[in-house]
Amino acid sequence: MSETALKCSACGKTATDKGVVTLNRCSRCKKTIYCNRDCQKADWKTHKKICAQQANAGTAKSNSTSSNSHFAPALNDLEQHVPNPFTRLDQGKYLHDHPKLDVFKLLIDSFRLLQEDDLQFDLKVTLESVCTGAASSIEPFKKYLTLAATRPGLLPPWWTPETQRECEEFGESGAWNSLHKIVTKAEVIAHYGGSLVPVQLRMLADAIVGMGTMGRDGTAMRKMMCEVESGGPEEGICTVVLSMNLGFDGRH
Repeated sequence: MSETALKCSACGKTATDKGVVTLNRCSRCKKTIYCNRDCQKADWKTHKKICAQQANAGTAKSNSTSSNSHFAPALNDLEQHVPNPFTRLDQGKYLHDHPKLDVFKLLIDSFRLLQEDDLQFDLKVTLESVCTGAASSIEPFKKYLTLAATRPGLLPPWWTPETQRECEEFGESGAWNSLHKIVTKAEVIAHYGGSLVPVQLRMLADAIVGMGTMGRDGTAMRKMMCEVESGGPEEGICTVVLSMNLGFDGRH
């Protein structure tokens, strides 16, 4: 049967009926089909009785981790994969369990993307940075790390003033994660190979500076993503919403 002929398990409508390219399968069992999140949520009470059975019958994939591979793929340029990034963000432990160099990269790129977002959406220029003609954004980045250190538990337990200096030096080393230039969302996606990496980095920056770009609060989206990672009924549908893509807080 063609994808366009498939029908939503809740409302019975096809992709053509709904005016979309394809419908979406439950990300747990890969069998049951829905046209949107509302239909999936409405059908969850019934579907959950057979979801696990269908998943076991349809795949040999291990259930040893609850992390969805789309939401938490192993990323390029990081030494170690750490699952459930949005749950870790919600717990304030996103950087924990990452190797030191990975922590440096994530902090630097969260800051570089923040600079780009501030410039594009708030029309706010980071002083003493590449945005104002400086050769490097090292000075505001130092302040960013100092602020991060004031957020209880946000930095890994091994973080010290010496570690901060190492991170600053890495940002000046000429690596891709360079403080000599800002970075765009598209560049982050291409470099790390994950479409939701900009969302993770923005949420990390928000946790450090205390608010999102344009003063927006990403808590609701973060909670939704946590539910996805835990295998709740939102799973798979959030992907469609995000890929459309205004991002978790309205940023392109």
